[in-house]
Amino acid sequence: MLSIALSELVQIFRNRLVLVTGLVMPVAVSAFFISRHEVFAALGSLGYIAAVVLFTVAAFTLYTTTVTTLASRRQNLFLKRLRSTAAGDTGILLGLLLPVTAISLVQAAVIMTVLGAVTGAPDNVLLLAAAVVATMIMMLGLALATAGVTNSPEHAQVTTLPIAIGTIVVASWVGIAGTEDLTLLKRLLPGGSAAELVVNAWNGGVPIADSLILLAPTLSWVVVAVALASRSFRWEPRR
Repeated sequence: MLSIALSELVQIFRNRLVLVTGLVMPVAVSAFFISRHEVFAALGSLGYIAAVVLFTVAAFTLYTTTVTTLASRRQNLFLKRLRSTAAGDTGILLGLLLPVTAISLVQAAVIMTVLGAVTGAPDNVLLLAAAVVATMIMMLGLALATAGVTNSPEHAQVTTLPIAIGTIVVASWVGIAGTEDLTLLKRLLPGGSAAELVVNAWNGGVPIADSLILLAPTLSWVVVAVALASRSFRWEPRR
């Protein structure tokens, strides 16, 4: 697994498209939000900014890169060759996903730290960490499901758009408008509960028990995504 992960890490830094969409773009967007934090805080709150930058990293660095990577490795038969080795299916997927997941978590941590240094620390750091981890797990599950219906890296530019853009839009909607209206809809949409959890963790003022409940819808999407991935994921190109 570690040898696969190291090889995949090298490939990530060699791929200019992945570097731009998965690393440069999220950092640039986050830098913009942080530099204009007073404007965006007036529009929503500091928690809103934290939610948007988190989902920007999760959508582009993690989700889009994962789908593109898996589609590419399937197309060039790398996945098929890996299955002929001693590594099991779980070990192969863990090795392929470990580098981009680690990069995403580090990126999110650094951006949140910078936001906290500029605007003030979040109210509950541990709750924020739980929200970040839950969000990343959800986006990984959705990436596996999307990879199952993605035929090539070029096709990934189309298949990833609905979820990548959709989760950011939902996070913005929740961050700005809150969940007082259309509560159930906002919490059940992918990213809605996670975004609300981030807002609560950063801004405070909400009982811990009420916030922890929001983990349930987020993790439910993981179950749904894994179920879809188990039906659609392929190790070889479709004939």
